[in-house]
Amino acid sequence: MVWTPLHAKIHRTIRDRHLFERNQRLLVAVSGGQDSLCLIQLLLDLQPKWGWHLAIAHCDHRWRSDSGANASHVENLAKTWGILFYLQTANEPLRSEAAARNWRYQALSAIAWENHYSCVITGHTASDRAETLLYNLIRGTGADGLQALSWQRRLTDSIVLARPLLEVTRSQTGQFCQEFQIPIWEDSTNQDLKFARNRIRQELLPYLQENFNPQVESALAQTAELLQAEVEYLEQVAHQLREEAMSGLPLGLNRRVLQKAPIALQRRVMRQVLQEILSSAPSFEQIEKLTALITAPNRSQTDPFPGGAIAQVEGDWICLKLKT
Repeated sequence: MVWTPLHAKIHRTIRDRHLFERNQRLLVAVSGGQDSLCLIQLLLDLQPKWGWHLAIAHCDHRWRSDSGANASHVENLAKTWGILFYLQTANEPLRSEAAARNWRYQALSAIAWENHYSCVITGHTASDRAETLLYNLIRGTGADGLQALSWQRRLTDSIVLARPLLEVTRSQTGQFCQEFQIPIWEDSTNQDLKFARNRIRQELLPYLQENFNPQVESALAQTAELLQAEVEYLEQVAHQLREEAMSGLPLGLNRRVLQKAPIALQRRVMRQVLQEILSSAPSFEQIEKLTALITAPNRSQTDPFPGGAIAQVEGDWICLKLKT
C-alpha cells in the first residue's frame, strides 16, 4: 500500500482520540459513496498495524430505483477485499431524511449486536459537520444542535458509534478515491434539491465559500469541535446542579438551589428534566416555561406538557405532576 498524509492523519486521530482499540471488531457503514469508500479503504490499509476484524454493513433505504444495484456494488467490493458483508433492506421506502437516519442507526445497531461488533464506524466528514451546523442553526437550536456530529456516541449500552473522518473534507475523500481508483457509486438523490441538506451542500456552502470564506467548511467544523467540548462540560455541571436541587426527590426541584445558578445552567437542568418526561426533544418554549417557575410566585403552574404532565410551584419547590 501507499502511505499517504491522509493515512497518517487518520492513524493519529484513531490513536489520539481513542476511537477504537487494537484487535477490535469493527462494523463499517458503507453506502458506496466517496466518503464511506475512502473510510473503508483507509481502515483496510491500517488494519495490519491494528489487527482489527473489519466488516461492511450496507443499508438499503429503497428510495431509489437503483438501490438494489447499489447494494450489490458494495457487496462485490466486500468480496474483492475479502471481508464480511451485511445487508439491511427497509420494508418499505423511507421518504424523509429523519426517518431514513433513524432507521439506518437502528439497522446498524441490530447488525452489530447480532454479530458481536462493539463499534460501528461511519464516514461523516468535516463537510457533514459544517452542513449539520448550518442545517440546525437555520431551523433554530442551541449549542447542542450545532455540535450534533460528535467523534463518538453510544448507540446502545454495548455498541459505540465512531466517526474518524470529522477533520477530513469531502473534497479530500474525493481526491483519495480518485487517486486510488476506488469505484464510487453516484447517489442521484444527492443532487435532488428538494432535500434541505442538498440545498445547503449544492447552493449555500458554495455561496459562502465564494463570497465569505474559501475554507468555510473547515471553519464551521472547527466551531462544532469547540462547541462539543463546551456542551460536554455544561451537561456535566447541569447534571450535578440537578442532583443537588432534587435532594432525593425524583419529581421535585429546589428553587433556592436553582436560583443561585446562571440562567444557562438553569435551562440545561430543565432540559434534562423534560427529556425524561417527554416523548420528543423539548422545545425552547417548553424549556423556558419550566425555567420561569424558578422565580415565579407560589402556586404558579405550567400548562400541560405533551403527555399531560404539569409543573407547579409549591413554596421552595417545583413539583412535577405526571398524568396518571
